[in-house]
Amino acid sequence: MHASVRWLENVAFEAKSASGHPIIMDGSPEYGGENRGARPMELILMGLGGCASFDIVTILKKARQDITDVRCELQAERADSIPAVFTKIHLHFVVSGRKVKPNQVEKAVHLSAEKYCSASKMLMDGGVEITHDFEVIEAE
Repeated sequence: MHASVRWLENVAFEAKSASGHPIIMDGSPEYGGENRGARPMELILMGLGGCASFDIVTILKKARQDITDVRCELQAERADSIPAVFTKIHLHFVVSGRKVKPNQVEKAVHLSAEKYCSASKMLMDGGVEITHDFEVIEAE
């Protein structure tokens, strides 16, 4: 895997993935940013949500669950001192579909957290407390 990050100006940067997708990162105005993009730590949080959501969708599809939407809402706490690392992250999955079985969603969340999500594993090994819950919504 490869990525590159190029300084644009002030505290703004363009990151580019090996697959060629660019993302703008920028610092907060208090540090000279212009709010042109996500903060780097926000990208880590979003990456965790994306990694876990990928697992949930894949596992539920393999379990033949008729899902129509999967959302992951994340809440994080950071240390008060520098470096302001994540200390706690909570992932709340909202799974919509037709006759989706809650026990299948629970199993998918557990498998993602304990076995498949590389981002979650990396953060937990770094001392971050990660918790999960979910809700199932019947689609119309």
